[in-house]
Amino acid sequence: MVRTRGNEIHVICNREEQMDGVVSRLTTPNCKLAGYEEWDDDEDRKWILTFIVADDDYVIEPELN
Repeated sequence: MVRTRGNEIHVICNREEQMDGVVSRLTTPNCKLAGYEEWDDDEDRKWILTFIVADDDYVIEPELN
């Protein structure tokens, strides 16, 4: 499932194996992986990938805890 909100693209993966393919297809000079979230610990686990669409000079800085 794919959903957009402004300059963000959210992709929900049903299998862990899907994530590498999604990241390689969507990552471009103007589209960067900005976040990763794991939902549930059961058999219906999902992985949510968030991409940001921006100009080449946009810098994504990591969030440190």
